[in-house]
Amino acid sequence: MQKFAIPFDAIIRSTVLHGSTTWRAVLIASSLFLGTLLATAPTMAAAPRPNILFIFADDWGWGDLSCHGHPYVKTPNIDRLAKEGTDFHRFTVASGVCSPSRTAVITGHFPARYNIDGHFAWVPSNAKRNMPDWLSPTAPLLPRFLQQAGYATAHFGKWHLSNNMIPDSPLPSQYGYDQYGAFNCAGEQMPVHEDARHAIAFIEQSHHAGKPFFINLWLHEPHTPFHTVPKYRWRFRDLDEPDNIYASVLSHADDRIGEVLDALDRLKLADNTLVIFSSDNGPARASRPTELALMHDTATGAGYGIGAARGVTGGRNGYKGALFEGGIGVPFIARWPGQVAAGQVDDTTLISAVDLLPTFCEIAGATLPDSYQPDGTSQLAALRGDRTAHREKPLFWKMNSAWPARPTQPYHWVSYAVVDHNWKLLANRDGSYLELFDIVADPFERADVKEDQPNVVARLVDKLSQWKATLPAKPSGEVFSAERSP
Repeated sequence: MQKFAIPFDAIIRSTVLHGSTTWRAVLIASSLFLGTLLATAPTMAAAPRPNILFIFADDWGWGDLSCHGHPYVKTPNIDRLAKEGTDFHRFTVASGVCSPSRTAVITGHFPARYNIDGHFAWVPSNAKRNMPDWLSPTAPLLPRFLQQAGYATAHFGKWHLSNNMIPDSPLPSQYGYDQYGAFNCAGEQMPVHEDARHAIAFIEQSHHAGKPFFINLWLHEPHTPFHTVPKYRWRFRDLDEPDNIYASVLSHADDRIGEVLDALDRLKLADNTLVIFSSDNGPARASRPTELALMHDTATGAGYGIGAARGVTGGRNGYKGALFEGGIGVPFIARWPGQVAAGQVDDTTLISAVDLLPTFCEIAGATLPDSYQPDGTSQLAALRGDRTAHREKPLFWKMNSAWPARPTQPYHWVSYAVVDHNWKLLANRDGSYLELFDIVADPFERADVKEDQPNVVARLVDKLSQWKATLPAKPSGEVFSAERSP
């Protein structure tokens, strides 16, 4: 609070000493005092900075929600977020697979800028694919920006910005998190179903400390292995076994989300917390008929394999690993009472995963370094319902995809993509084959219009070439395991 220019208590003492002739001065001082109080009242009573809870599922398809019309999957808690918030239908992630998608979220950059084009695996696989062994902890990082702005930061759930098979990779605590519990990272692997319990404890701790919080709640579901629990298998006991398994793991994840939402209600924090539910890419599906069988994952343990995968994309082409909308178009539901409209669907605003860092930082009042240039833009106005702004920055994707397309994976041939306004261009590895879609008029990518729009194709090919020229030829910095040494 500012100091008063005329001390009120000094005027009172003057009145007592010198008589009633100073009462006029007292009235003047009173006016100054009240005016100062009114001027400083907004600062004194300012609302606390909003909390941010980012729920990021793994392989959760756009159609794998009951609020998106799934015939038997039940997700009442995520449906509650949609009822109390806005469901954005045109959100896209920055890759069709896990690690690059997550890189985009916490850096605000296209993952190709870090040579992260696929999932982090063991060292020989990373080296063969011209990838680093982990995302550098010195990269610009969302949790560190928020931590520096006074937020309590935590990560619970899947990591996969390195891999548990690389024991010398940096721990999540080196990326700007005050607390973490994770798997697919070095060190001890947190059991996959303990994510919500730890998130609730951190929310309570931050609340008691009077600090705003940012939490990544990165769910395992519905990635393989499918770790089932009898309670949830029983809930869908009338379904065939693969459908039963798939529905049970989604229902279990939805219940854990509900536990966290209930904690926000109990602590009276819901009105001041932005909650977002999304997924890192589209659903995984077997490329050919696959028998149901158990598998073992070194990070999460034993469970059912890809034969139980039943994810759906809501009519979008392709699945996980594709740069068609089925691979990158995922759920994105935002709830923030009083800020984000309740019960709304936005099917026009194009939001990208690279927009999350500048958006969250604007919400939190975090100052971005002058040297940092995000690939995304803040979408705070869009979250608040402004649909008038049009995206000016193009979006780019890069993946290592097979060419020619495999008969069993007809949508997995795209190695590069660019979206600029209403146009989306897809290209194979060497650019010898292209497809063009108007994703406003044709969001499901049904009609390739490249023959009708040669000027658009030429313009987007040029933009893509310019972007590719900015990418590094190979990874650099302290991002390699000692296991690479001869």
